[in-house]
Amino acid sequence: MPEPLALKDHSGESQIYYERVAIAFGVVVVLTLLLMLRMVYLQVVQHDLYATLSDKNRIEVRSVPPIRGLIYDRNGDLIADNVPSKNLNLVIERVRDLEATLAALDQIIDLDDDEVAAFRKRLTRSRRPFESVPLRFGLTEEENASLSVNRHVLRGIEVEGRLVRHYPKGSLMAHAVGSVRRINEADLRAMDRATRVAYSGVDHVGKIGVERHYEPVLLGGVGHQRVETNARGRVMGAPLEEIKPTPGLDLTLHVDSELQQVASDALGDRRGAVVGIDPKTGGILVMVSKPSYDPNLFVAGIGHAAYASLRDSPDVPLFNRALQGQYEPGSTVKPFIGLIGLIAGAVSPEYTIEDPGYFRLPGQQRLYRDWNWRKDGRGGHGRVNFEKAIYRSCNVYFYQLVARMGIDRIAEGLTPFGFGSDLSLDLPEARRGLMPTRDWKRAVRGEPWYPGDTVNIGIGQGDMLVTPLQLATAVAALANRGRVVQPRMLRTGAEVLPREGVSNVDGVPEAVWELVIGSMAKVVHRGSMGFGENGTAWAYIGRGVPYRMAGKSGTAQVVGIRQGEEYDAEELTERQRKHAWFIAFAPLDDPQIALAVLVENGGGGSQFAAPVARQILDHHLGFDTGFKAVVAGR
Repeated sequence: MPEPLALKDHSGESQIYYERVAIAFGVVVVLTLLLMLRMVYLQVVQHDLYATLSDKNRIEVRSVPPIRGLIYDRNGDLIADNVPSKNLNLVIERVRDLEATLAALDQIIDLDDDEVAAFRKRLTRSRRPFESVPLRFGLTEEENASLSVNRHVLRGIEVEGRLVRHYPKGSLMAHAVGSVRRINEADLRAMDRATRVAYSGVDHVGKIGVERHYEPVLLGGVGHQRVETNARGRVMGAPLEEIKPTPGLDLTLHVDSELQQVASDALGDRRGAVVGIDPKTGGILVMVSKPSYDPNLFVAGIGHAAYASLRDSPDVPLFNRALQGQYEPGSTVKPFIGLIGLIAGAVSPEYTIEDPGYFRLPGQQRLYRDWNWRKDGRGGHGRVNFEKAIYRSCNVYFYQLVARMGIDRIAEGLTPFGFGSDLSLDLPEARRGLMPTRDWKRAVRGEPWYPGDTVNIGIGQGDMLVTPLQLATAVAALANRGRVVQPRMLRTGAEVLPREGVSNVDGVPEAVWELVIGSMAKVVHRGSMGFGENGTAWAYIGRGVPYRMAGKSGTAQVVGIRQGEEYDAEELTERQRKHAWFIAFAPLDDPQIALAVLVENGGGGSQFAAPVARQILDHHLGFDTGFKAVVAGR
């Protein structure tokens, strides 16, 4: 018998349906609540975090470099300026294909290998995300226009306007002012974290001279901008927020650019250096080193070929002879040694010798010759007292004097004048020279000090070395009658801290100063028709001088001359000839400038270096005498 049909349980099915709907609704409600809770968490609890992340996608914080302080000479002439320049930068995070972009840029602005190599090196440095990396500095207007036309297809490139350092005087002031250079990897490694922040967005740093010493005050303070950018990295509108940079301080130097030009012209094409100091303040009025170079080449980054030509030149134009050149002082040291001898009582103003043209140490056969000694027996200066020993530059007199005193007394007496030390306040490249002593020779060479070493020091030869700056500083102390000034470039604009422990040359009777300085005056002003009685410089610069000066010539041998042989410049190459020195200060009664002139391989100091000094002194003291130094030919 068939089973009866089951009737639907509508009531049960309804119950199941409602239960399922309730469950589904509950799930929806729970999910909605979770979604709402998540939204609250993101929008309220985590608002600051995600707002910051959102801003990072469209807002950048960019460093704004400060305006570097300007540098002026004493007359207000600008010698270190800032000029506008456009640079091509790449934001690597926005460049899709770096190699393809570089290839495209090469077609537009003709990149050279040095630029690309330098750019790749910059990529390896630590930097912030989206910080631009410079590729080309100093775009021309044509290059800028070409990039602007093609910018829509060059993702990640920026053309940025900057102020860059410019030196209007070019090579004339290169060694006096120094220069800035691009910050390199070595600079970055030397910077601590705080310094790196201070240089954020800055491309250059002072590397040499005044620019280096006063870098902290010339730099200024970096500013910052918050800017909105689009997907291509272009800035949209005005900055959202800005902290303006603090400009660097402007500086005024003691140096006179007109006097600098006169000194450079007077040296002509000879290698050499000139340093002139104001004896009253220690301010450096002129500092020339020749040959020189154009510091503007280094601002944007000099190419390998151009740098190699400067580096490998036999004339070494990058070398600052005024500060770093260390030379034997020759006879320019005689006034200082004479002063020491008078104070020590080793000689008196009346002490007289007979000069046969040579000197022998007791028990030795070696001849220490006078500068006018001849193989045939001629030479010497006859009867010589202190005054004549200076104005005729008698070697034999000083051979005998230093043999009496000994090296210990000489070194002790010369040190306060600055020999063997650096007294400068703001010239970081200045060298110390060398004031040799017994201890120095034993420590460096492992040898004792010999009497012949002392004899050589008596005429500024042997191991003694000076820089033109040191010699000018010593001359300033003579001009001041013992008051030692510390050389400085800065006149106004920042603080200059004096060196401690620098003392004056005290205890010298006025009569001794008058004798030494008066004898130096006769080097220039004593002229006579009688043979051998004029000052060594009178024939070259002494005629028609409208003021009185004190001077001393000097020559320093570059190669030794054998015993029994005479010095013959014609038998030597140009670079084997003697260096020519001349020191001077003027006017005699109220010194306004103390000067040291060096002409490398020039020969006689009176003939080649003294005319340079005369032309500089004429200009500085305001006398248009028409005198011209003739040292242009080598």
